[in-house]
Amino acid sequence: MAITVSLVALFGLVLFFLLRSHSLSYGAAFVAIGFGFFLASTGAAAPINQLATAVINAIPSP
Repeated sequence: MAITVSLVALFGLVLFFLLRSHSLSYGAAFVAIGFGFFLASTGAAAPINQLATAVINAIPSP
């Protein structure tokens, strides 16, 4: 668990700086995918899923 949280923090930090510098490349895509992959295996996955579900349900469908 400690390694996963460390990787989430590392990928999140790298992703933040890549987005801030407007560096959109294959490397940035890899970092974003890695960040999402490791974030999904932490305790933050359930609240993120609940938030996404709430946002989707709040959008009116035609």
